Amino acid sequence: MDRLLSMRVFRQVADSGGFAGAARELEMSPAVVTRLVADLEAHLGVRLLQRTTRRMALTDAGEAYLTRVRAILQDIDDAEAVVSAQNQEMRGVLRIQAPPVLAVHVLAPVIAGFRALHPGVVLDIDVDAPNDPRLEDHDITLLATNVDFDAAIIARPLIQSFGVLVATPEYLVHRPALAHPQDLAQHDCLRIKAAGPKPASWRLLHETEQDRAVDVSVMPVLWVNHIDTLLKAVTDGAGIAAMPIELVGPALSAKTLVRVLPEWITGRYTLYAAMPSRRFVPLRTRVFLDYLSIQIRAGVAELGV
Repeated sequence: MDRLLSMRVFRQVADSGGFAGAARELEMSPAVVTRLVADLEAHLGVRLLQRTTRRMALTDAGEAYLTRVRAILQDIDDAEAVVSAQNQEMRGVLRIQAPPVLAVHVLAPVIAGFRALHPGVVLDIDVDAPNDPRLEDHDITLLATNVDFDAAIIARPLIQSFGVLVATPEYLVHRPALAHPQDLAQHDCLRIKAAGPKPASWRLLHETEQDRAVDVSVMPVLWVNHIDTLLKAVTDGAGIAAMPIELVGPALSAKTLVRVLPEWITGRYTLYAAMPSRRFVPLRTRVFLDYLSIQIRAGVAELGV
């Protein structure tokens, strides 16, 4: 028995003065209304309604029960209204999870602008990079993956991008010219360190010719597992590094960094916003994702890439 439905039907029967009127109000058949009230009475073990051929009246037990039922159903309706309002209003807490690099370079730059537009939303950000992020614990989880990523999760792609080779103009002044990927072997290369063995070569992809790739043997002078440390090292002139275009965009615009071998890239990737469910996505989540996507795309557009 659906007890909540039976309670709503009983209340309507009492308010309508009979089963036929309640059936019309609830858009049910009189037989269903009668059965639901009978099921409720059987569950409670008391008669709630006194039925005669001419009229229907509440028993003493029915009167007492109806008073409590009205309060219970009102509380339930109020609770649903509160939750529904949070889904339709720009207020409440938005829980976001992101690895450090995305938290610093993607999330942090948009916080002030978003909060100025929507002061009723509180951002609760967890900066972490677990191997198996718990998507159900957050409204949004930012993920940067290869373009062929195909995991069984609910995710909205925010932007497709790529990695580039960069160095400072000062570093390049007194170094050998870079005309071909193989020329990297004569330079100080700075590389990010991932899990597993260090690769002996650097794979470069041609930016416009999708199937063209080359593997270059290099002996890096720096291995580091923290991308902001890598960014600081290359910005200080320590050598040549591969960086996501969004991270070095401001430095490229300011010409404190320049692209090296500009026709080659170091990989293609997609930035995703993963969510625990496609249903009942709060308005604040949808609006934040739209704002984040617009800001990211605007930043990339300024670079002309």
